Amino acid sequence: MVRLVIDNDVYNRVGESWWEEDNPLNLLHGSLTPGRFAYFRKVLGETVGRDHRGLRALDVGSGGGFLAEEFTRIGFRVTGIEPSPVSVDTARRHAAGSALDIEYRIGSGEHLPVPDATFDVAYCCDVLEHVSDLDGVIAETSRVLKPGGLYLFDTINRTFASKLVAIKIMQEWRMTRMFDTPIHDWSMCIRPAELAPIMERHGLRLGEIVGLGPRSKNPLRLLDLARAGGTRLSYGELSRRLDFGQIRSTAISYMGFAVKNGESPPRRRDGLPDGRDQL
Repeated sequence: MVRLVIDNDVYNRVGESWWEEDNPLNLLHGSLTPGRFAYFRKVLGETVGRDHRGLRALDVGSGGGFLAEEFTRIGFRVTGIEPSPVSVDTARRHAAGSALDIEYRIGSGEHLPVPDATFDVAYCCDVLEHVSDLDGVIAETSRVLKPGGLYLFDTINRTFASKLVAIKIMQEWRMTRMFDTPIHDWSMCIRPAELAPIMERHGLRLGEIVGLGPRSKNPLRLLDLARAGGTRLSYGELSRRLDFGQIRSTAISYMGFAVKNGESPPRRRDGLPDGRDQL
């Protein structure tokens, strides 16, 4: 169990405006949502197939609902679990305004308020580096996945590069920080070599890890970091300019997938059964 020094209550204080471009939280949406979702769709296509109708997905730490809405649009029945009541209210309102049927519940990754072996897919993004009990979160996620279920994730690595970017630039330096409060603690960031054995211990077989980060090579993006947050540049536009997505390096952040031990779920293509393939 980790004693938290980060301010997770920030999601209650500013959680009413997740979807607004000038909210720092929207940095997670501008290009990060489509960037990570493109990778997740690739993994889904290679594992459970392209037809997701009727499959159930669990969003662990659903925030304002960015990814929950994406998974719903491709056919999943999504349940989002989020500890911030303000964020849950925001996600519910936005889903209703978009005519999307998404179930949101208040809860934490350490104690997921859902039954055993319920979900075909679970995903957890921008969350693992925030929790007080990483082992407990992974154990709970494995518990609620069906045998052969797919686990998708991303998190921040614990390296010199991540300390420079996620802590110094995004959090501590006055000209470039997003919040006047700590939202990350570098000691809570997780190296892939640390995450893999935790997942294995709880019956999740790691399939792949790839890099996640900005793909833009334009040096002007450094100036954009200082300009963001005012009338000149929104956080949503900053995110789009940085062009987050899959990259070769895992030095800052990484994403990947694992499969719960057991029989693989039916593989589907274009709505037609395709036997039972091993993942």
